[in-house]
Amino acid sequence: MRAHTRKLVVRAAAALLVATSLAGCGFQLRGSNGSYTMPFNSIYLGFPDTSALGTELKRNLRATGQLVIADKATDAEAQFVLLGETRNKSILSLNSLGRVREYLLTYTLSFAVRDAKGAELVPPTQISLRRNMAFDETQVLAKESEEALLYRDMQADLVQQIIRRLAAMKPAT
Repeated sequence: MRAHTRKLVVRAAAALLVATSLAGCGFQLRGSNGSYTMPFNSIYLGFPDTSALGTELKRNLRATGQLVIADKATDAEAQFVLLGETRNKSILSLNSLGRVREYLLTYTLSFAVRDAKGAELVPPTQISLRRNMAFDETQVLAKESEEALLYRDMQADLVQQIIRRLAAMKPAT
């Protein structure tokens, strides 16, 4: 019994040591407080009104509380220029009967960021995300729902990557 109690005390002390050392070094999970400091006060987003990605990006940028989303490009300090947005679904693997076993889902976004004078703050950039999706022809409806969920997940990931890139860019001088 004493050996068991001693083991628990040693484990608790080790866990406490790790926790205090992480807290003491200033470690913080990326985005854990959800705030980013943008190098500009207003931005125009060049997405179509029906774009789900554009809507989610606007919502996330407004949530920072420090940024104004302009309705016109001329009213903004920065302009997010959408160069292309594509979703693709291709066959990744087949089973022994030649039927699809796995798909590769790809979501690609190309964009650039310019200042009010048209100078490039972020040169043309492409972000491409990929997800594998197993397929079973006996569960077609469930797999369609899974595909939509994977695209929504990739869209949320794209929005976070865009926000981090916007926050990391250097203001024009």
